[in-house]
Amino acid sequence: MKEYIKHWFAEFGIKLVQWQTALVMVGVIVVTALLVHWLFHRVMHNVVDKLTRKSRRLWRDILFEEKLFSRLALTVQGIIIFIQIRLWLNQDTTLFNWLQTLTLLWITLFILLTIFSLVDGVGYMAREHKRTRNLPIQGFLQAIKLLFTVVAIIFMIAVVINKSPTLIISGLGAMTAVMMLVFKDPILGFIAGIQLSANDMLRIGDWLEMPSYGADGDVIEIALTTVKVQNWDKTITTIPTYALISDSFKNWQGMTQSGGRRIMRNIYIDVTSVKFMDDELMERLSQASLLAPYLEEKNKEIKAYNKAHNFNMEVKINGRRLTNLGTLRAYLVNMLKNHPGIHQDMTLMVRQQAAENQGIPLQIYAFTNTTVWAEYEAIQSDIFDHIYAVIDAFELRIHQSPGSADVRFLREALAQPAQEKTSQALPDADAGAEPTADSSRT
Repeated sequence: MKEYIKHWFAEFGIKLVQWQTALVMVGVIVVTALLVHWLFHRVMHNVVDKLTRKSRRLWRDILFEEKLFSRLALTVQGIIIFIQIRLWLNQDTTLFNWLQTLTLLWITLFILLTIFSLVDGVGYMAREHKRTRNLPIQGFLQAIKLLFTVVAIIFMIAVVINKSPTLIISGLGAMTAVMMLVFKDPILGFIAGIQLSANDMLRIGDWLEMPSYGADGDVIEIALTTVKVQNWDKTITTIPTYALISDSFKNWQGMTQSGGRRIMRNIYIDVTSVKFMDDELMERLSQASLLAPYLEEKNKEIKAYNKAHNFNMEVKINGRRLTNLGTLRAYLVNMLKNHPGIHQDMTLMVRQQAAENQGIPLQIYAFTNTTVWAEYEAIQSDIFDHIYAVIDAFELRIHQSPGSADVRFLREALAQPAQEKTSQALPDADAGAEPTADSSRT
């Protein structure tokens, strides 16, 4: 072909020397490259665009949004230029070596970018599919990119120095320790990503709590070396991926999937307010719809027991009796069982724990039938609002440390008798006073 072009110029009386022939060949290569570029990026681009409009939106996004088509076209364009260089130019010239090296670098670069687009397309497809949407595959995809990047860099170096890539790879054996040190985080992150995925320990969207890193919120990204958590205050915490394997963390996703969120809170009862129930208190509480069946059944049971053992019930320590604290526990259990916001298929109890300096802890242990944070807090607050309001009906008191108002009231109460004693000790001014000169005149 080259001889044909030289002969064609000779017919017009133009005799080309070597450098002119090379310049003409380069011009032919450039013109061909421009034509191929126009063919791919104008004609074929429009054809593919029309075809993908009729198909699923997914493929259109992968081809154009992820730049797969354009990068693949540039790769093919580089291969065509490389073939033309070998056809049109003498292989013994410096120009041939320079253009071939640049073209090989071009092809390698856009092959790498095409692989990147394919990997990003796989990630896009995974995010769009319901089953794989929350899987931590981002780390795997980044590891694949890193692997192909290393291979591409080795090949580019081999092209520039005109050596075999195997020679460079064999030389890397002596740099293994350095490579392990440089790529420590990616290697650890890749291994951690495999363990997280294989054991299904963490997914995007899970609620993660890791106090050692100040993380408490939703997982928004699981990458090769880092995991990003958006905390509830909208700040972002970045955690090394391998830290999720070496350290402990709490994943609240199980709670979300169960459909119930736990309430576990104590109220502290003043020990001095606990007592046996008298007839008046019994009569008053029997009017409560949640307590009437319990009190009726319990009274029958206790009377039968005491009668069977012939106890002298005039002595308080004899026999069995109902206490206001035990009755409160029964009331709270019935209240929770009838509450519309409490999950009835999960653990539900009101338990008394060991007494402390603050009083007797009475713990409410139940699960709401929603995991939405705001709804959960509203249900929990309503329950304890009610408990604090009805506690006085059982003649019980909530333990509370003295506040400034209590201290001020106590001081005023102690000061009042002292003032009364002082006023009584002082003599009456009118009764004990002697008449003055002015009074004698009157």
